Amino acid sequence: MKNYLEFEKEIKSLEEKVDELKSPFGSEGISEVDTKKIQNTQFEINEKLKQTYADLNSWQKTLVARHEDRPKANFYIKKIFSQFTLLSGDRYFGDDKSVIAGFGLIDNKSVLIIGQEKGEDLNTRIERNFGMMRPEGYRKCIRLMKLADRFQIPVVCFIDTPGAYPGIGAEQRGQASAIANSIECCMSLTVPNISIIIGEGGSGGAIALASSNKVIMLENSIYSVISPEGCASILWRDPNKSLQAAEAMKLTAKDLLKLGIIDEIISEPLGGAHRDPEEIANNIKQSIINNLKKFENLSKEEIYDQRKSKFLQIGRDRGFSKSSNLNDSGLSYKGSSYMKIKSHITKNQLIYLGIGIVIIASLVSIIY
Repeated sequence: MKNYLEFEKEIKSLEEKVDELKSPFGSEGISEVDTKKIQNTQFEINEKLKQTYADLNSWQKTLVARHEDRPKANFYIKKIFSQFTLLSGDRYFGDDKSVIAGFGLIDNKSVLIIGQEKGEDLNTRIERNFGMMRPEGYRKCIRLMKLADRFQIPVVCFIDTPGAYPGIGAEQRGQASAIANSIECCMSLTVPNISIIIGEGGSGGAIALASSNKVIMLENSIYSVISPEGCASILWRDPNKSLQAAEAMKLTAKDLLKLGIIDEIISEPLGGAHRDPEEIANNIKQSIINNLKKFENLSKEEIYDQRKSKFLQIGRDRGFSKSSNLNDSGLSYKGSSYMKIKSHITKNQLIYLGIGIVIIASLVSIIY
């Protein structure tokens, strides 16, 4: 049974009409199927989908990202990778079912696959904790990322979580430090890591695995520091202002690409990823292969520096680059010429003001 969102009511009625037309059992018994009418109605559905999904606002895209039928990490792992070997446990406390991790092959190349999994039905969602990872989940990922780094195996992460689990037990077992250590581990890798946000990318629960060389989003996914409902509750004390919050937060793929937070958007099939899971799986697979090829000829240091520079330049004009000083192994800020001139004038404005006064006084004395 298909699930429909609130803004898909017209599409739902048209698809129900198509189902009725396809059935040979009418009110008068067995009748001939009107194929032409089915084709016309299907064309109308496609046009309505194009129109609807072309004009989605930020809140509607949030609803699509949370859609019940949207393909989850487990689906993509099965479709994209071969010879997947599941690995479990953090060697401290236990195994976190909300994250699937293991090694597999893509294009005959070994990769470490990490996927935040929400679950397909009520029972699996409870077992997977709705995709909200606990400290042992992050520690499992850290253990496997370090293993992949040791053997020079690239890392691919599928992000889909409302956020890290906020329960008392998780806090007692060091949730905050586990997230921080996961971010540190991602940033310190000398192998390429690619993160794909396939649904929700919520808060620290997402950034813990999305500190990558390439951060990619599906067209109708979201990536934000907090949920729109949470933002509305804090700012306006009113969860009903979720639309206003979603628009202000710039959490859609297009907004984040403009801001330089992400690197690429993968187009979804007409009507969202849930309408053609096979197509979106193929699109993701091709994107992973293409991005891994870009890092094939780079050294460990170049891969590390690319990731570091990428994050340091977010919110800046041109970011950071390698220092020209041979004795300096760090990164230095590199701004545009305009910004350098502006900064110089601002710092020395009193000197330039004095020079200006002297010049004006000299001109006045010459004239009079």
